[in-house]
Amino acid sequence: MRRRPTRRPGAAPVLLATLAAVVLTACSPASEGASDPGGGEVDQAAVDRAEAALAEVTGQVLSTGPNGEQPASAEDVQLTDEQVAQVQALGATAAIVMHYSGDDWSVAQIDGLRSEFERLGIEVIATTDADFDPAQQVSDVETVMAQQPDIIVSIPTDPIATAGAYRAAAQAGTKLVFMDNVPEGFVAGQDYVSAVSADNFGNGVISAHLMARALGGSGQIGLIYHEADFFVTKQRFDGFKQTIQEDYPDVEIVAEQGIAGPDFAGDAQAVANAMLSQNPDLDGIWAVWDVPAEGVMAAARAAGRTDLKIATEDLGLNVALALARDQLVVGLGAQRPYDQGVTEARLAALSLLGAQTPPYVALPALPVDHDNVLEAWQEVYRQDPPADLTDSFAD
Repeated sequence: MRRRPTRRPGAAPVLLATLAAVVLTACSPASEGASDPGGGEVDQAAVDRAEAALAEVTGQVLSTGPNGEQPASAEDVQLTDEQVAQVQALGATAAIVMHYSGDDWSVAQIDGLRSEFERLGIEVIATTDADFDPAQQVSDVETVMAQQPDIIVSIPTDPIATAGAYRAAAQAGTKLVFMDNVPEGFVAGQDYVSAVSADNFGNGVISAHLMARALGGSGQIGLIYHEADFFVTKQRFDGFKQTIQEDYPDVEIVAEQGIAGPDFAGDAQAVANAMLSQNPDLDGIWAVWDVPAEGVMAAARAAGRTDLKIATEDLGLNVALALARDQLVVGLGAQRPYDQGVTEARLAALSLLGAQTPPYVALPALPVDHDNVLEAWQEVYRQDPPADLTDSFAD
């Protein structure tokens, strides 16, 4: 897959922000370039409805787990000082087995895990990148198991193809904590400790409201989804499409196409090129996460469509720069990957002590637009935004 430079979020002190501040910032009217539709009448009632919907869903979790589990709050996953000391005395080890690590979301997950494991005295002995190849990830699991880690934290690339390798690890006594996706047939509390996820359905819902607001309540859009058996990206697609169809009847979905990667940006650019060519009146495109959205941005620029409205998920640096400049990207639903990593490490530590853990933990989605992109970066990555982002912000 295509690699791109990333700004690695550090383990900076947590910045506290009240929910009220997030709602007021995230749902304030967008700047002129991000909120005026590319032609046609603005349906102010639809815009107001989108604003109200964003305020209502902020801070809520709309998703259920891979097996229909009700979400527990990450705020409830804590260790007492006594438990921290007990874990530190174990001298435990952990491996982080990623599906891929070529985006800011993955980097932040790893940073959150490493930071919290260090606090808990758990040594990270391996970090792997399968480049979205299930066979490679199976090999990665088998390789790290040779080091007999006490813990594996992982996101399966394919819930079926990787299940055997994870089951062998569980049977060897390694505690498994999953990000987002769970191998087929696995039971929480029996085969694995817990799964931690963003509210991906909610992320899709938020990006739909942001798209509708930017379009002024009407227009034609295309959807670029993830063509894979991947639970969380399916949730995003479902959340976006369902919200558009149910809440915004004058926003018409005229094209849908999946991409399988691993060159997600390149594949999305090709799909967006075709959509723009076949639908010259297309007003917007939704992309399933930030890297495909980069491909859509490239296609829009190549076609001279600087008026195209792009909505997506995940606050990667390149889409954040577009938001800061008020160019093309009108909004996104952000995950909280650093906090997800911290939560995963805590769940793993609690499992070493035999403590009861929830089967599914979800963190609420964060609406991000031009107005709050700098504050959102702090919230998502737990550090100040990079200089190139703050320097790019267009007042």
